[in-house]
Amino acid sequence: MPALPWPYLALLSIGYVSALAYGQLAWTAGISVALLLFAGYAVRQEQTLVGRFLGHILFLVMALALALHWMPGFFNGRAIPAQRLTADAVRFAMYLNQDKPLIGFWLLLACPWIVGRRSLRLSIYATALGLAFSTVLALGGAMLLGMIHWAPKWPDHAWLWVLNNLLLVTLVEEALFRGYIQGGLSRRFKHLTHGDNLALLLASLLFGLVHIGAGWQWVLLSGLAGVGYGLAYRFGGLGAAITTHFGLNLLHFALFTYPMLA
Repeated sequence: MPALPWPYLALLSIGYVSALAYGQLAWTAGISVALLLFAGYAVRQEQTLVGRFLGHILFLVMALALALHWMPGFFNGRAIPAQRLTADAVRFAMYLNQDKPLIGFWLLLACPWIVGRRSLRLSIYATALGLAFSTVLALGGAMLLGMIHWAPKWPDHAWLWVLNNLLLVTLVEEALFRGYIQGGLSRRFKHLTHGDNLALLLASLLFGLVHIGAGWQWVLLSGLAGVGYGLAYRFGGLGAAITTHFGLNLLHFALFTYPMLA
């Protein structure tokens, strides 16, 4: 059984405590915790294939419900009020979500294999590769589509955005899409000649599709960025994928129109 990834759990705990400082929980939030505990118990039963399968299904249903803020008991405080970060941008607001981090906690506790540990040197190379790929295709594509342009800035609340994006957004999303989905598919497809490539592309496609509410442009750009994150994960592990994803988000936030032109 893989060792628990304590550094990632510590980071996520810091982010979760930070979110709690800006909001509050109702007792009904315990419903989500109880269901996730049950799912975690089920997937750790090595001898019961059906139980493990049902545990994973329950987790996926819960992950969707938590990501869409459907579960009761969570009051996600607004940390940054709606405003334009540049004069020509759409209005942006930020919430410190207390429900979404539970997805990351479950993954790191129930499926510690998602970390995919690599050497530090290989992780650095993988991060550089993934960031270069996603920056050129995703940010370059956004500029070609007329969605963003060069707009350097560092607003007063930037550090709050940094903490939220790293701990409550990027870490959770990469644990789910790269660690759990891409990593899990790679394990399932290991008998195929190009199983790792297929897993990477399917995870990137799913990552793009979850942005469909923002329009086809964001589906395309997110999918392309997901390929960069997937390359980082494949060769450098979860830490490289998180660093790549956060690096791209930070470049977008600090140097270009955020989130997009009005």
